[in-house]
Amino acid sequence: MAGKIKVTLKRSMIGRPEKHREVLRGMGLTKMNKTVQLENTPAIRGMIQKVSHLVEAEEIKP
Repeated sequence: MAGKIKVTLKRSMIGRPEKHREVLRGMGLTKMNKTVQLENTPAIRGMIQKVSHLVEAEEIKP
């Protein structure tokens, strides 16, 4: 697993459980439509899976 993943917050975190908010903040997503590039690691993949209904993720090929 090499490369990066581009993650975009597509749905608001208002009204979501605190656990989901913590995961989003941990990834650096604080505002709607904000995009961050993260390393493609199992930990990041797990975070994305936890909030998959709120974000869009795509792999960036080097």
